[in-house]
Amino acid sequence: MTGEDHRRGFSRQTVAAIAETAFRQCDVFAKDLEAFARHAKRSTVNSEDVKLIARRSTALSIHIQRKTEELNQEKKSTGKRKSRDTEEESKE
Repeated sequence: MTGEDHRRGFSRQTVAAIAETAFRQCDVFAKDLEAFARHAKRSTVNSEDVKLIARRSTALSIHIQRKTEELNQEKKSTGKRKSRDTEEESKE
């Protein structure tokens, strides 16, 4: 939703303040994600770390969970397709 949707304007100061707040929050998220991974003795952030970040926002948490499930389904179907292709190649 934007100001144009409701015929409202935002001053440059307002936009700058919102942008600054968003960038600061992203910095906090990045540091937290790194800490979660480090705590789990990993050097790479994974989807479980992202789910931990999102836990305070119900809508965001649900969205991330759905996307994770979609990606897992895609991986499964792609994996099955690859294994079938490999089986067919080995038969030849």
